[in-house]
Amino acid sequence: MELKEGRMDYEVIKKEFAEHKMWGLSTSIDLYDCDHETISNAEKIKQFVVEVCDKIKVKRFGEPTVVKFGADPKVSGYSMTQLIESSLVSGHFAETSNAAYLDIFSCAPYDANALMDYAKEFFKAQKCNSKIQYRY
Repeated sequence: MELKEGRMDYEVIKKEFAEHKMWGLSTSIDLYDCDHETISNAEKIKQFVVEVCDKIKVKRFGEPTVVKFGADPKVSGYSMTQLIESSLVSGHFAETSNAAYLDIFSCAPYDANALMDYAKEFFKAQKCNSKIQYRY
């Protein structure tokens, strides 16, 4: 299946996984006009990662890594990674523009819509763009 922008029904995702023996599902979520205090707080970002992994029912491998860096103010902020037994959760939080860029790749199907809604709510984003892609 081609890259899909926007939302995709979870029942469709599960059906496609079963019928085509997918390797995994990848969701990219871009959040804009986020709450500055949340995207610039390492503990809140760690909390988000743990809760996302619980929501999509994947087992975390170790603790989330959250590191702040960037000499260029346009892109400086926290980046995070979380290894999961079925792949990876990652993201970058651009503090100057109050934007967050998240990527969730799992070999197990998950409800991408619920994940997008949760991310938008958690970071208090005013706008959200997403892309969903099956991995074969």
